[in-house]
Amino acid sequence: MAFRNRDNDWQSDVERVDAARPMFQEQSLWAIKVYRYGRAVDKRADGFRKWAGTKLYWFLFRFVETLVGISLPKEANIGPGLRIWHFGGVFINPGVVLGSGCTLRQGVTIGNRIEGGGVPVIGNNVEIGAYAQILGDIRIGDNCNIGASAVVLCDIPNGKTAVGNPAEII
Repeated sequence: MAFRNRDNDWQSDVERVDAARPMFQEQSLWAIKVYRYGRAVDKRADGFRKWAGTKLYWFLFRFVETLVGISLPKEANIGPGLRIWHFGGVFINPGVVLGSGCTLRQGVTIGNRIEGGGVPVIGNNVEIGAYAQILGDIRIGDNCNIGASAVVLCDIPNGKTAVGNPAEII
């Protein structure tokens, strides 16, 4: 099958979903699966398989992005165990680094503040609330919580919680 993955990232993603048949009950897994597939295709040796896999990836990416409203481009570096709660409105910039065990809720945007500008690097086990925006060349430490509708424009140290617009550490 075209979606076979050679590492454990996909299994870690599925294990965080509490559903009997996760691919039918969790639309967010469709976007994560397409992302993991795209990353696997990029690791292939140059040739027909990589070319065909890239074409299939782009078709699936646009289809799933349109269908479920979650944009996870293969150029982003997303660790294992990603969990996206709820449906849609999640947009990740291609340059973003997102650690392992992170949780995103609906409406989250992680990207740059200006075109061509720097993008966030987010640590491990970060919880990001609904409609939060994390923008610019900033670092979010491990084990942080970002509140719902927060607009994060500055670094957040490990283990801290940020809320508000602009976000402040509490």
